[in-house]
Amino acid sequence: MHELRKDILLGRWVAVLSDSKAPSEYDLSFMDRKEDGRCILCKNRENETPHETASIRIPNTPADSPGWWVRAVPSFRPIFQIEGDLGRKGMGIYDMMNSIGANEILIESPEHGIRPEDMGIEQMIRVLTLYRDRIADLERDSRLRYILIYKDSGKDAGEIFSHPVSFLMATPVIPKTVKDELDNAKQYYSYKERCIFCDIIREELRVGDRIILETRNFIAFCPFAAQLAFESWIIPKRHSCAFHEVTYGEIEDLGLILMSVLKKLRKIFNDPPFNYYIHTAPNMVPRRDHWHTLGEDYHWHIEIIPRLIRTSGFEWGSGFYILQTSPENAAKYLREVE
Repeated sequence: MHELRKDILLGRWVAVLSDSKAPSEYDLSFMDRKEDGRCILCKNRENETPHETASIRIPNTPADSPGWWVRAVPSFRPIFQIEGDLGRKGMGIYDMMNSIGANEILIESPEHGIRPEDMGIEQMIRVLTLYRDRIADLERDSRLRYILIYKDSGKDAGEIFSHPVSFLMATPVIPKTVKDELDNAKQYYSYKERCIFCDIIREELRVGDRIILETRNFIAFCPFAAQLAFESWIIPKRHSCAFHEVTYGEIEDLGLILMSVLKKLRKIFNDPPFNYYIHTAPNMVPRRDHWHTLGEDYHWHIEIIPRLIRTSGFEWGSGFYILQTSPENAAKYLREVE
């Protein structure tokens, strides 16, 4: 089993794989599968993937068979595995545990060459519904602390499969980036008794310069202090800390605004590599003096990061990012795309 190790200086966790690569292996692709002219994730090859954990399909069609619109399957080479116990232990001054969790591939379409945003709103609703259902299901496991759904599009964004997919990682710890968000939101709420995200929504709507698109339930905007150029966020107007509490009407609206932003980026930059991920509340395992204000101080959202330039040593070493296009101008360019 792989190990999770805690960085005692920065408070973050890393996964150390049990099958360590030799130097000569680093020039190989992570998963160089021979597809015999067809992709293993396409329809009619369901018996070649692990058994699906969930799917949305034509009524009365059995699992692991054709007839699905979206499906979730365990990863071919999971970093986290659902079986076993955490096995927390110390090693000298260091802390470590087993890599308990879940690692799933969320297959967004049975068609290989068509992205969900190009298949119409019904398909995008199915994708987002699968996201919601998998988070809601895994949250019941008390060993799991956080569930992250993310998408990698393009080789420079870490893409593994050419088929349209997203990924799910469920971990027994809260990742450092998410924990920083949670802690800062809690501190802001303690001081002002208001949700920081709700205040951001009000400010962005008041100013307007960084708004890309507004719908009945959501806004898409470029953050005031974005990490990377043309970074955009989608955030619900209704205060809600957990993505899996999204309503059907909100899912339809979210599908429309997510499709629009992705198409705008594609048109401006001629299909750039990008990542997006959902930041949602952690699994609310009862803890002393912890999470009691989470429903008031946190707000789920989607962050979309186009990979337009290489990150420099200064940015890696300092965490201090340099924007070559201001958020105001980036939003203007995106707004103007038809």
